[in-house]
Amino acid sequence: MGRFVDLDYEPKENDLIVKFYLEARDLEKAVDAVCEESSIGTWTKVTTMNERIWEMRARAFKIEKLSENSAIIEVAYPSILFERGNMAQILSSIAGNIFGMKILDNLRLLEVNLPRDLLKSFKGPKFGIQGVREILKIYDRPLLGSIVKPKIGLSSDEHARAAYEAWVGGVDIVKDDENLTNQDFNKFEERVVKTLRMLEKAEEETGERKAYLPNVTAETKEMLRRARFVKDQNGTYVMVDIITCGASAVQTLREENEDLGLVIHAHRAGHAALDRNEKHGISMKAIAQIFRAIGVDQLHVGTVVGKMVSPKEEVLGTVEALIKSGVHKPVFPVASGGLHPGLVPDLVKIFGKDVIIQAGGGIWGHPMGGKAGAREMRKAIEATLSGKSLEEAAKESKELEVALEKWKS
Repeated sequence: MGRFVDLDYEPKENDLIVKFYLEARDLEKAVDAVCEESSIGTWTKVTTMNERIWEMRARAFKIEKLSENSAIIEVAYPSILFERGNMAQILSSIAGNIFGMKILDNLRLLEVNLPRDLLKSFKGPKFGIQGVREILKIYDRPLLGSIVKPKIGLSSDEHARAAYEAWVGGVDIVKDDENLTNQDFNKFEERVVKTLRMLEKAEEETGERKAYLPNVTAETKEMLRRARFVKDQNGTYVMVDIITCGASAVQTLREENEDLGLVIHAHRAGHAALDRNEKHGISMKAIAQIFRAIGVDQLHVGTVVGKMVSPKEEVLGTVEALIKSGVHKPVFPVASGGLHPGLVPDLVKIFGKDVIIQAGGGIWGHPMGGKAGAREMRKAIEATLSGKSLEEAAKESKELEVALEKWKS
């Protein structure tokens, strides 16, 4: 056994527990190297090591060997190794240099389980599932969202008008896409003002609460300024690209949000660079654990049935990380990517009612227009919850009939 392997070790209540998948030609040395590099050690013995520091080492307390060259390991880190409230430092330790070590062929961070004392140093979601439901006054069904399409290129007037069509058609929330921020053809402040004006109009006409999620992704100071602008315009939400902005920027936004009181919608653009390779990188479940602690209220998790790579087991594991009881409020899972009304029954079966079903092309690709596309998505949800098949519901709705015909498998 390696020096950092202790299969008799019982993790302490305040240990941070990480689960890794690893591949290496010499597994024993590789496990040692992961524990050493991510805690107190380096590649060679140093004269400054002492017994006090040695007690701070990471310990591999569980090894499930999958083959001669692969294993799943669980590693316990004493919480004294980590700075409270500093997710960047935590990630630099458990997801830093270890990915670049020559001794490893592959390394994947599967889970990050922070102990209670570390979790309490982060704010967690301000609203979470229940808080979002309270804002929108929707308690008994999935929320319906839409992304204005095309994702980029519309003017602020065109964007606001499209959002209005989606809302009056039955959509609850409308958001910017991940790459729409403050381009010359659609300036951020102008878009926010005009779209929120159309939101008020839609609320008056429908008698329903609606929400607009402007994308504030930018350099951190500018991101905060944009969030304050949304608040000044009586907006209730902001959206941020959490992977490209980074953990620290999102954490800063969450800190500022203690005063702003906005719902934070987390888009995961770029996640597949970390999690698509099943043998290497960082899993979506781990990403969810990290950003729930930081404090987003909604997070994209995949769809199982949409256009993106999202295996069912992986998606359900991510959802579990977002909603399981713990120190922080549960986060609203968002299913988005290639969705249309024909997929709604599967989505409800997979996720239940606590999900945001978010359709872009599945609304704006409807042959009868965006308003019709929004209506058929809403009807698909209502029919599914009532136990009615979509085919049966389509007999009473030309819009749904057209949609099912267009996107039939």
